[in-house]
Amino acid sequence: MNEGLPVSQSKIDELCVNTIRILSIDAIQKANSGHPGAPMGLAPAAYVLWTRILKHNPKNPDWPDRDRFVLSCGHASMLLYSLLYLTGYGLIIDDLKNFRQWQSKTPGHPELGHTPGVETTTGPLGQGFANAVGMAMAEQHLASFFNRDDAPIVDHYTYMFCGDGDMMEGISSEAASLAGHLGLSKLICIYDDNKISIEGSTDIAFTEDVALRFKAYNWHVLKVDDGNDIDSIQRAIEESKKERKKPSLIMLRTQIAFGSPNKQGSADAHGAPLGEEEVRLTKERLGFPQNDHFQVPSPVMDTFQECVDRGKTAESIWQEKFDAYRTKYPDMANQWTHAINGDLLPDWDADLPEFKPADDPIATRSASGKVLNAIAEKMPLLIGGSADLAPSNKTVIDSSSDFQKSSYNGRNIRFGVREHAMGGIMNGIILHKGLRPYGGTFLVFADYMRPSIRLACLMKLPVIYVFTHDSIAVGEDGPTHQPVEHLASLRAIPGLTVIRPADAFETVQAWRLAVKTTDSPVALILSRQKLPVLDRSSIDPSDGLAKGAYIMADTDKKPEIILIASGSEVPLALKAGKELFEKGVSARVVNMPSWELFEKTPQEYKDKVLPPDVTDRIAVEAGLPMGWERYVTNAGMVVGITGFGASAPGGTVMEKFGFTTENIVKNATELLNR
Repeated sequence: MNEGLPVSQSKIDELCVNTIRILSIDAIQKANSGHPGAPMGLAPAAYVLWTRILKHNPKNPDWPDRDRFVLSCGHASMLLYSLLYLTGYGLIIDDLKNFRQWQSKTPGHPELGHTPGVETTTGPLGQGFANAVGMAMAEQHLASFFNRDDAPIVDHYTYMFCGDGDMMEGISSEAASLAGHLGLSKLICIYDDNKISIEGSTDIAFTEDVALRFKAYNWHVLKVDDGNDIDSIQRAIEESKKERKKPSLIMLRTQIAFGSPNKQGSADAHGAPLGEEEVRLTKERLGFPQNDHFQVPSPVMDTFQECVDRGKTAESIWQEKFDAYRTKYPDMANQWTHAINGDLLPDWDADLPEFKPADDPIATRSASGKVLNAIAEKMPLLIGGSADLAPSNKTVIDSSSDFQKSSYNGRNIRFGVREHAMGGIMNGIILHKGLRPYGGTFLVFADYMRPSIRLACLMKLPVIYVFTHDSIAVGEDGPTHQPVEHLASLRAIPGLTVIRPADAFETVQAWRLAVKTTDSPVALILSRQKLPVLDRSSIDPSDGLAKGAYIMADTDKKPEIILIASGSEVPLALKAGKELFEKGVSARVVNMPSWELFEKTPQEYKDKVLPPDVTDRIAVEAGLPMGWERYVTNAGMVVGITGFGASAPGGTVMEKFGFTTENIVKNATELLNR
């Protein structure tokens, strides 16, 4: 395709745009799976953004001051892969040919870590939108912390593409509302307004005035009526960059599957290959050889490869700024390097509070608040908040102000009653790098943010979740606010470390472990009610929370029965073990704050804590019994909850549901006398 090609810029632009379309439909057709419609419709906007606007260096995808690009409509992944290939991110043509195949660099939806240049895992609609908001928040906070008038080392934009499906999802509304409130002016969303969803025209379910909605959110809204008008698209983006008080939404009226003679504008092109004949006809219409596949004309490759030189230049200019910054502000430069690398300072945990058995009982949520504030003093880039429950979750950093449009240097994020957006935003903050986010809510509301938690696990992001009010002991608020199935539900997510500390002492250990964790999210499960600080004088110093389970109380004899508990039920198990001992029964009490940590220990340690030949076991936890069977065996039992709770004082509810020393002893006695 190199012979006789027109050389005018407009023709080259058209050729570049159509090459994106052709690469996308070729890869999807070869895989016989994928979504061709969005890549074909968004190709002009993608071309403009990536070659004329986006500040990025394909040879260094992790350059800290790059612009971020999020493809929230992740089903349009071949659009992104085509761009990454053409602009020199290290993909080769065989990677496009292996789209959606085993162990390829081009999975069906973009996945962090699989493909150079992919900023976040997207696919579940709306998640990328919230991630982008988090990235923009991170940029603003880091700029306010590190920048100096003569040295703006943090100065970049966050761009995202989203579609009608993203706009329908509630998480996008939550995140957009917060972004508008915060005035995140360096956030620019290009909305693929093609008015098509899987089931047909969006008119069947989605007829709202999106522009009016986003104006109400305090967004700067622009419209481009022709999705193929690259000059208008460029002007809209440049105008958005000039906006200083609001995030921007560019409503781009596109046609799904543009260029396909028979499927342009049709829902048929959303989630299925065009078909070999339609691919042939599309190529004919767009002026490409009908029987050649994955072909890239030389002028196209030359145009896209200019991104490499521009990227190197942009990073070089930034590096000069940073070198001058390091000379003038060496301490801040060191902090920047540590922050971007995710390093912990050597003394970050030097001043953590100490809790002793002689102390008054304290709720683990309250202990958590004390630990959080001690850590915050040593970790200036720890940032977070709560979904409007900070006073209850104890998630306020006392020494800092709020993160608001007038004070992006604040570290207390007021997420509002937006649990799902909070989860997605925290993912975006940590994906940006430089900050360590945490977020709190009641455990029962973890369901509202579950998809974001799942994606944090999939991406191995060390987000910290502070889930308080962890059982039916919540009391008077009743079953709507009393988590029952939530522990089991969280433990079911691969890669999530769930920790339910038994007391304030263990809460310190839990926070220490969470902060040191770098490859997975951690969920801290904390009590509303006060708990005694337990006596650990007889515990092996090498044992503890980091092992997930350990022996809290034992006798000199081989145990006849083992009582296993977590969280607030550990003190009950200890009292029951003592009563059993007084009755002549050799009972061992095992504190198991984390299944996930326990499963990582050697089998020898597991057998030491839970000897295989001691089959009489009782697990005690104020939650769904599901899962405990792996530890109590067929010969044991679980004191748990199989229904919902009830409204009454917390102590009364616990008693009525059998969480008493007497009931545990009764069940243990019956188990031993079978």
